[in-house]
Amino acid sequence: MDQEIQNKFEEQNKKLEEIFRSVEKTRKYFLWTLILSLVFFFLPLVGIVVLLPKIFDAYTGAGLGL
Repeated sequence: MDQEIQNKFEEQNKKLEEIFRSVEKTRKYFLWTLILSLVFFFLPLVGIVVLLPKIFDAYTGAGLGL
């Protein structure tokens, strides 16, 4: 009886380790998804902030020459 319980504990421990590895992979996947989503959201915003003044200068400068 004691050996059966010990075997069950070992089986459960193996399954828990597999679950832990799977959860860690999923956590890393979500972390990188979040990081990439933020990068692809904020990089265009930074680009707009940098390029908009140049675009406005080009339009206003072209109008002054007339």
